[in-house]
Amino acid sequence: MADGKHASAADRFTETALKECLDDCMEALDLFLNNRFNESLDRLRPRINESMYHALIYATVLEMQAMMTFQHEDICNAGRTMKNAQDVCQRFRRKSSSLASKSADESLSEVELHAEVCFAECQLQRAALTFLQDESMVSFIKGGMKVRNSYLIYKDLHSFIKSHSCLKGPCHVHLEGGISFGVGAFNLTLSLFPPRILRVLEFAGFSGDKDYGLSLLRDGATGLNLRSMLCVLLLLCYHTFLTFVLGTGEGDVAEAERLLKPFRLRYPEGAIFLFFAGRIEEIKGNIDEAVACFENGCRAQQTWKQFHHMCYWELMWCFTYKRVWRVAYFYADLLSKESRWSKAMYVYMKAAYLSMLPADEARPFGEDEVKLFRIVPTLKQKIAGKSPPTEKFAIRKARRYKAPQPIKLPVPVLEMMYMWNGFSMISKEERLTDGMLHTVMEAERTLLESPENEYTMDDRCLLHMLKGLCFKNKGLFQAAEECFNRVCSSEKKIKFDHYLVPNCLVELSLLYIDQGRREEAIKTLHKAKHNYKDYSMESRTQFRVHAALAKLKADPGDDDGHL
Repeated sequence: MADGKHASAADRFTETALKECLDDCMEALDLFLNNRFNESLDRLRPRINESMYHALIYATVLEMQAMMTFQHEDICNAGRTMKNAQDVCQRFRRKSSSLASKSADESLSEVELHAEVCFAECQLQRAALTFLQDESMVSFIKGGMKVRNSYLIYKDLHSFIKSHSCLKGPCHVHLEGGISFGVGAFNLTLSLFPPRILRVLEFAGFSGDKDYGLSLLRDGATGLNLRSMLCVLLLLCYHTFLTFVLGTGEGDVAEAERLLKPFRLRYPEGAIFLFFAGRIEEIKGNIDEAVACFENGCRAQQTWKQFHHMCYWELMWCFTYKRVWRVAYFYADLLSKESRWSKAMYVYMKAAYLSMLPADEARPFGEDEVKLFRIVPTLKQKIAGKSPPTEKFAIRKARRYKAPQPIKLPVPVLEMMYMWNGFSMISKEERLTDGMLHTVMEAERTLLESPENEYTMDDRCLLHMLKGLCFKNKGLFQAAEECFNRVCSSEKKIKFDHYLVPNCLVELSLLYIDQGRREEAIKTLHKAKHNYKDYSMESRTQFRVHAALAKLKADPGDDDGHL
């Protein structure tokens, strides 16, 4: 045993004390999942300077709050608390902590192994906060370095545990859960990133193994350990969000339901689980059931209003899919007044919903969409030195309303719905697609009857793309293909919305995949990947290209590998 302050802290902290801390933290987590957020924090607070697990879980809860409020003081407070948690973990680490070089006879104690996994988790969460907190590229690089350090610790721990399987203490299930969470999270998350983005984060030559990551997270989710909830939440996020926003919209809904079921039984009023239950119903096309879940999620607790904002966002889209524009507007209005995530996006959506109403229909609160569109650029914000891509997109689209006689956007709600992959969300329920197709056809008629202007060709191409998405949902593949090809053949005539062609190429490739036309799909995806740049929402499109190529196992990117 090494001597000095670090070793003696671990020496004094017995395995019995470790088990007692873990049991206490499990009870605090139970309070949290029952919506008793303040009681959970009160339970943890007295021991955050002496117990690595109390410090870590306390900081994790504050970080979750910060990520929902988006308030600078909350983000700073969470950052300070997570730094404190990392310092507490450091006291229990072996001074020489290169696990890869340890032999069996000098293996770390159970407490020291837990200190390693907690330290890695602190670094990972601090990196996430760094990306939120500071506007400079230096800060972004610092965050990337924290991510890499965390990754290396998890990698060493994983190898060490495998080669020292005989060393199992009474709290080993929590240790294994922590490693499964860390290694699984890295493999799954990195598998989503195109190689060029990984290079920026100094992960050159590495791409995560999605299936391996999912299997580790499943292992962590099924055991009764402190990280099982984190594993479940990450899997639910992946299947119900990430695959839609950054992928091809093919999350495993059946698995999400299986994972959620025991938590829904144990925490029937748990706001987090009501939220995911709503999201699952949304994906299945059961919009009324989804609305009920989100409304119940809002009613379930009043302590953290930020949970309400997550529900409001989903409710806004639910009523969009139903084409009830006034109710969707109501939720966009609530978000614009209460949430700090993106005022520009919320006000743009308010204006977009009002613009979908008949010209002679009274506007709620006497608001005017033209005035709202005009103030969108003034609400711009910066996160990690850049405006969020969706906010930039909204600002760009709102510019059409700067002119004294603005030229109306044809279907701004449906265009933004596409950016959040909403057409995949309604694909399971044909009547929802039929409603959207009706709205697109009406907009197309209006456009044909209007005098031509500088935006006419862009608007026609947008409507062709949206019509193609509806045809694809209805299984009318030839009609969909014709729509997407009309946009691609109009490339040189598009003046403003240059994102349309690469996105139509992605949609064409997904159509080819559904038809078993693999080689055509690969060729089309490579065209989208390499031939276009500097267009709106480019990174999101590149994520989708990467996901489709990965699905076809056709990406000749950097070497594959997993931890």
